[in-house]
Amino acid sequence: MTYSWDFRPVLEHFDMLALGLLNTVKIAAVSIVLGVLVGLVLAMMRLSSRRWLSWPAAVFVEFYRNTPPIVHFFWFFYAFPVLLSVSMSPYVAAVLALSTQSGAFYAEVFRGGIVSVERGQWEGGRALGMTHAALMRRVIVPQAVSRMVPPFIERSFELLKTTALASTLAYADLLYQAMLVNSETSRPPEVYTTIALMYLVLLVTASQLARLAEARLTAYQ
Repeated sequence: MTYSWDFRPVLEHFDMLALGLLNTVKIAAVSIVLGVLVGLVLAMMRLSSRRWLSWPAAVFVEFYRNTPPIVHFFWFFYAFPVLLSVSMSPYVAAVLALSTQSGAFYAEVFRGGIVSVERGQWEGGRALGMTHAALMRRVIVPQAVSRMVPPFIERSFELLKTTALASTLAYADLLYQAMLVNSETSRPPEVYTTIALMYLVLLVTASQLARLAEARLTAYQ
């Protein structure tokens, strides 16, 4: 039996998919911003010589690196509200899961970029009488940033793809909206082919913008 493709029912519900795409971009953008903030704090803690700072950060990072992302979504949506006796919307739970996940991975990106700078650069700055803050700002960070950009972009793409797990919490992202459209049209090949193409366009566009930003950053340096 040959399947007869028909995208017209899907196109009739394209507004639902467009809303899902917008919600996917929104949740990814917010989670990246919060993830960067979390990652910076964790990276500084891990680089600290004080064990009471470095150890908790290391445990946090290892926990997120070695547990499935979907568990984090379920924990924030089902367990976290019970512990705090609060209600938790799918959007807030998904943002918390994504931002803490990405923060753990961004922390390693930031830490790796900083420690990759040759020891001679550190020693040279100290020999010139620079304070630690001045050394980081003027010597270490400018060199580390260019090394951080590729893994940072890669991790951001992973976060963008991981947003699809928010559909398990009934958050109206692209995948969840696709499931609703499929229930209306009963055309799974067309529906899921369409959202695959939408994800592809989104990620390719983001990739091109990231390459442009990376090229400009390199030229500026």
